[in-house]
Parts: sequence; C-alpha cells; structure tokens
Amino acid sequence: MINLKIDPEFQNQIPPLTDDEYKQLEENILKEGKLLSPLIVWNNTLVDGHNRYAILQKHPEIYFSTMPLRFENREEAIAWICRNQLGRRNLSPEQKRYLLGKQYEAERKAAKIFRGNQYTLAKKSGGTHDDNHHSGKKTCDRIAEENGVSRASVLRASHYTRGIDIADNLSPGIKQKVFSGEVKFTNEEMSKLVLSSPDKRQDVFAEIMHPEITKAMETANADPKADEPVPMPISNPEQFKGYQVPDECMKVYKTLSMATEMMRNTWKRVLKNNQSYLSDPEKQKVLRYAMQRPAHYLNELEACMEQILSESIEEAEKTA
Repeated sequence: MINLKIDPEFQNQIPPLTDDEYKQLEENILKEGKLLSPLIVWNNTLVDGHNRYAILQKHPEIYFSTMPLRFENREEAIAWICRNQLGRRNLSPEQKRYLLGKQYEAERKAAKIFRGNQYTLAKKSGGTHDDNHHSGKKTCDRIAEENGVSRASVLRASHYTRGIDIADNLSPGIKQKVFSGEVKFTNEEMSKLVLSSPDKRQDVFAEIMHPEITKAMETANADPKADEPVPMPISNPEQFKGYQVPDECMKVYKTLSMATEMMRNTWKRVLKNNQSYLSDPEKQKVLRYAMQRPAHYLNELEACMEQILSESIEEAEKTA
C-alpha cells in the first residue's frame, strides 16, 4: 500500500459524494477487485481520487495504480482538479459555479507565477522565452468557451467562489451546506461579502444569513409604531404588568428587543440542527457554558442600573 499525501486544499475542491454514492462506489470497487482508473498524483500528493483512496485504506488488498502528472505549482494543480471535475461529474449549479470560479482564480495566479519566473529567466539569460503554456486566448475567455458560458458568467463565478470561501471561514461547514442545496447564496450576496472590509464581513454575513431580522430591525428603527417585538426578559415580571413603553423610548426598546429576538432565533436554529446538545450530558456543558456570557451580562447590567439609581436617589436626598 503506497502512502499518499492528502492535501486539504486539493481535497476541498472535489464535491463530496453522498452516502449512497460512496457506498455504491465501494461496492463497485470490491466487485471488480481493483481500481479501473489510476489515482492521479503530483510528487506523491493525491490530486484526484480521494474517495477511492479512502476506500483503499479500508481494503488494502485491492490492487491500484497511480498516474503522476507534472504541475509547475499548486495553482496549476488546483486548476486541473477544477477542470477535471467540471468535465466529468453531474454537478449542482452551485458546485459548478464554485468550481468555475476556483479554476479561474487558480489559473490567474498560475499565470502570474509563470510570468514572474519567465521574467527572472529572461533577465538571467539576457533573452526572452516563449509563453507557450499560457499563450492564446485570455484565461477568462478560454474558460468560458470550455464550459459553454459567457465571459461575464466566469467573472461572476469568481466573486461567488471567493465569497463562499469567506463564508466558510466565518461559519465552517457552510460551503458543504451550499453544495447540498441546504443553503443558497446569490452572486450579488457573495460579491457584497467579498467587497466588504475584513472587519465588517461578520456583520455582512449575518445580514445575508438573516435578512428578515435585519429588515425587521430597520423597520423598528424607522417606524416607532411597528408591531411590538418580543419583550426582553426581566427578573421581576410582576412589576411590568400593564406597563406601556413611552413613545420617546420606543426606538431604543424595539432595537434592544430585536437583538434579543435575533439571539433567540440563532439559538433555535443551531439547536435544531444539533439536537444531541440537548440530551448529551457532555454536550450540555457546552450549552451551559455558552449561556453564561449573555446571562452574566444582563445580570451585570441590572446591577449597574440599580447602583446608578441608588446613587441618584442618594444625591437627590442630599440636595433636598
């Protein structure tokens, strides 16, 4: 059994198989008793065939072969992976758009590296070198023609891909949810994320994921007569029976209440997708630990309010 290196970046460009697809692939390999197609490698690093190699790890008796390919750099390898996937698999529109953009970005970087090396060689030798590998049509036009799409589609895919990578960094696992169709993003949303400054991306991503909450908050700020939001929790609810928020305080009240609603919706969504955290004692510790911070903040805020009120009363009594 040859131990091949697994490069996470290479592996992440390959759309994952469903459980049924993986099971069917394993059954086919076991039935044949060997791999019909060689694994593609670059300097002992696996480039294509990650699912088949995972099955081989479970069944070392299966015969397989490798086919080495030569790449000048990692970007060329990534571009090859994307081009290979685009040409041979049934892909969802999201997967195809992502791979299209990733191929374009990788080939652009590879071309820059090539030109840099070409310049260095030319300077050392005093001559020039023919750009055979990168000659011909521009990268964008060539990729568009290869995939039967417009040049604009490739450029939009580039922004989409970069946006998905940023989103996956902000919320690990979101890319796979996009590929499975559980989550959908538009080109415009991903462009907005890409063009935002790094310190604002978390806020932009939250707006994209929860547009209904953002819209509700904007409505609350703009219209003090909007529908009542969910009240914030209080330590003594009896004292607020029949209480009406004064009109001049409504804007602040609604904004704070909407923030509470946003937190509640986030918790509900996360727990709905991770229900074991409600029943597993060890995972419950994680929830209780996460609950400490908001609870501690609200308790501190209430204590601070009581302290300021007490000091105000004392000051008023002194001057009375």
